Amino acid sequence: MRLSDKRKVYFEHRTARFIEKYEFVSRKNFVITEEMKIHVAATYIMLSFGMRVYLCDVFDKIIIYPSIYLSKITEQYHKGEFNPNAKAVVFSWEDFQKGYDISNDNLNVGIHEFAHVLHCQGLEGNDNGAMLFSRMYSIINEEVSDPNVREQLIQSNYFRIYAFTNQFEFLAVILEHYFETPLEFERQFPYLYKNVCLMLNMKP
Repeated sequence: MRLSDKRKVYFEHRTARFIEKYEFVSRKNFVITEEMKIHVAATYIMLSFGMRVYLCDVFDKIIIYPSIYLSKITEQYHKGEFNPNAKAVVFSWEDFQKGYDISNDNLNVGIHEFAHVLHCQGLEGNDNGAMLFSRMYSIINEEVSDPNVREQLIQSNYFRIYAFTNQFEFLAVILEHYFETPLEFERQFPYLYKNVCLMLNMKP
């Protein structure tokens, strides 16, 4: 068996474990198929593939609406959100799919919300993967807090301005870029790209 085949089996095993562990909840009579569950699970596994401990307890359910929905928390319309108090990751399925329909626009609600999950797990977890994630994120955050670096990031127009809302959104946005346009990311910001690789324990 080639290494790529082994990785595929490993990926499929993790995807199945994800589906077994987390509850999928529909809203507005939306029918959640097994294919949808696999697609959601695979998105999370893609982000956490470099981690030995990849399933976490900061969420226990995936809530899926058919389209954009009114959040009970913010009382605003959302395409997706992570609610740590409710231990829920929420998606508009229409917008989740759009994230993959265009694979290089650096807009992917699935990656974005699961990035928030990994961030939360990195802050709360005590396994080696969580601690590595947290340590490298602190280094990244310190780097981008430098006014000169921050200005360079903004002026590049590579990362959308929403990334600079706060550190949580910055992390989610850079992970969207990391998975959708990795070559461009590495070309423009090689040091930041390398640190993201280290944070996720992935090879460039």
